[in-house]
Amino acid sequence: MFASMMIPHHQQAIEMSDLALKISQNPEVLQLAKEIKAAQAPEIEEMKLWGDVDTNMHSGHVMSGMLSEDELAALRKATGVEFDRAFLTGMIMHHQGAIEMAQSIINSRNHEVSSLARAIISTQKAEIERMKIILAK
Repeated sequence: MFASMMIPHHQQAIEMSDLALKISQNPEVLQLAKEIKAAQAPEIEEMKLWGDVDTNMHSGHVMSGMLSEDELAALRKATGVEFDRAFLTGMIMHHQGAIEMAQSIINSRNHEVSSLARAIISTQKAEIERMKIILAK
């Protein structure tokens, strides 16, 4: 169930990062977007290998931290500093949702699952702190 929810969650983070790579001119935002893609794409592939993962089971349900279609549309239309702020605030919210989801399975008896949960929490907490610093500039 965790993978069925986290795969589409990660896919949206990659979609947001792709937008940043196309739209942003901020070197820190661009680097962050590259790192998010580099971390989350392999995690998606790992979760797909767990078997019986149905990413459609949550169609129509909004998971914690997911941007709505309207928020994504606004992000696609934004440019310059407006885009960077929308991307960073949206990604902070997105990461907080992923951390919340990962914390719910951190004590899984399945070592692979708990290990991935710990990695998600650690990586995304660090990225949130970086995003807050970038936003404060």
